[in-house]
Amino acid sequence: MAADLDMNEIHWLMDMFNTVDVGLVVLDRDYRVCVWNGFMENHSGLLPSAVKHKDLFDLFPAIDEKWFRSKSESVFVLKNRSFTIWEQQPYIFRFKNYRPITGKAEYMYQNATFIPLTNIRAEVSHICIILYDVTDIAVNKKELEDLNARLEQVSQTDSLTQLYNRGHWESTLKQEFLRTKRNGGSSALLMFDIDRFKVVNDEYGHTCGDEALRHLSKLLKTTLRETDIAGRYGGEEFVVTLLDTDEKGAEIFAERLRVLIEQSPVMYKQLEVKVTVSIGFACFSNEFKDHERWIEAADKAMYQSKKNGRNKVTAYTDIKNDA
Repeated sequence: MAADLDMNEIHWLMDMFNTVDVGLVVLDRDYRVCVWNGFMENHSGLLPSAVKHKDLFDLFPAIDEKWFRSKSESVFVLKNRSFTIWEQQPYIFRFKNYRPITGKAEYMYQNATFIPLTNIRAEVSHICIILYDVTDIAVNKKELEDLNARLEQVSQTDSLTQLYNRGHWESTLKQEFLRTKRNGGSSALLMFDIDRFKVVNDEYGHTCGDEALRHLSKLLKTTLRETDIAGRYGGEEFVVTLLDTDEKGAEIFAERLRVLIEQSPVMYKQLEVKVTVSIGFACFSNEFKDHERWIEAADKAMYQSKKNGRNKVTAYTDIKNDA
């Protein structure tokens, strides 16, 4: 009777071992497979008889061997459990993802627990790896992160021009002001707006005006370096922060932009609508007590370009010197 009970218990244990919805793998000290349960068989397509006593890295060359050995050796030597999560290592075994709910995932995301197994001499002779399929959790978290990133991008972007909106651009300028004030160096702030923009709206309609704003933003993007930060300041006004740029570099940039816009008419309903811009720029100065004074300086230079006949570039230092 007792023997029958023991056999039943063994049968139940084996049944659970093979049907449990987690992977169970036992490795010896030489990383040969000793145990391989039903979960591992189903997802790898390899029978226990095909993997038993085989080298794990020969069976699965895609495993990050250096990482895996480092993780396992600490378990062998310290006799302590170790854990890994998908955010650190997306998977150990590259199994395909077959879950219908998370069909977007190419492979199964996995968490794992490494457990030391001791022999009768209290030596760790084997380790057991318990593998958990966490694809649902990983995909949901990634989708949430992607959504939050898109929402943040939308909150920072002007919908018409796809440049930074005023609020976000100004926050970056403030950081650049503090950085330059603290570390020295030179950066420049450039402002420009479309000359006689009201005439464009009145003559061709606001749809054409919107197209002009989009057109200028595209031209602006072609002139920017990776470190430059451009935004729509409001209405037909645009701003650019030129990082690590001195007065000569800012003047060259501004003049190149002015000429490009002058020579690139807006195409609207098979019409060529020519537009020009007035540009002003101000290089960082310790005389500016905050970033708002920096903006004011560039703004004054821009309006000086308008006073001088529009379609011009003016440096703030020229206004100061003239004053």
